[in-house]
Amino acid sequence: MKAIVQIAYGSPGTFELREVEKPAISKDDHVLVFVHAAALHAGDLFLMRGVPVFTRLVVGLPRPRNYIPGYDVAGTVEAVGKNVMRFRPGDTVFGSIGRSCAEFLVAPQKSLEHTPNNLPLEDTAAVPTSAIAALHGIRDAGKVKPGQKVLINGASGGVGTFAVQIAKAYGAEVTGVCSGRHAEMVRSIGADHVIDYTKENFTKGKARYDVILDNVANHPLRACRRVLTPTGKHIPNSGHSGMPYILKALTVSMFVHQQGRAYVATTKPGDLLELKELIESGKLSPVIDRTYPLAETAEAFRYLNEGHAGGKVVIASSE
Repeated sequence: MKAIVQIAYGSPGTFELREVEKPAISKDDHVLVFVHAAALHAGDLFLMRGVPVFTRLVVGLPRPRNYIPGYDVAGTVEAVGKNVMRFRPGDTVFGSIGRSCAEFLVAPQKSLEHTPNNLPLEDTAAVPTSAIAALHGIRDAGKVKPGQKVLINGASGGVGTFAVQIAKAYGAEVTGVCSGRHAEMVRSIGADHVIDYTKENFTKGKARYDVILDNVANHPLRACRRVLTPTGKHIPNSGHSGMPYILKALTVSMFVHQQGRAYVATTKPGDLLELKELIESGKLSPVIDRTYPLAETAEAFRYLNEGHAGGKVVIASSE
């Protein structure tokens, strides 16, 4: 089968399209999936660069070892292990799994969910990783309630576009922070207010927020807390400012109740089902910036690495 293989650490040029062995089901609760589409996430860039160094534990030491990038997937079940009861060949499924920039992958059935009935597979592939990160930020870390005021910093990105919609679905009044060129898109997905960060610094405004989900981490922690309500919380959700920023938030959170800590958005039971229900109810829809064929995955990484994508970047497999 065809797959994208990472051959070194560094730039998007480290990815190559190669013929590799098709995976086989080796466990009774696993499923073989034909990949219709995959999608890239900001975390894929850290694995590409190999920085921070601990990310290399995932990809390989001292260099990548047959690593196939991508976590998001939507596709069709081709075969199932003998203990798989939830799926059968021909079912369409989606999930956050790994090794998705390939024509086939194998995954445990617990990592998959039936696809929404009102969304094309290419769009569905854009959902899992980023939407789960947004869900955990809004539902779990932020504990957002109806009527609260929520600010999403980085509202036009992969996580941000989902966070705006999920916060609205939870009944919040939402302010999105993004560049002016993405402002109309952020309004179109439900933001009540939009701040163009090139013209206005939200940390110096008069508005106060119950929750700030910070996908950018481009302001000091103290500055973000200044625009919180007395019971509000600032939740950092970005590794782009480096480990010192994350560790500082962790330390301050032990003494200052308004300061949240970075969270790890691993899929919990029921997460994919909740996202599916939000999609089918019309409350959630992925924003797709660009779609690339599998052979152009390196170019997709190059575009994502520029940092200006509005929504998700999708990789479409070919039959």
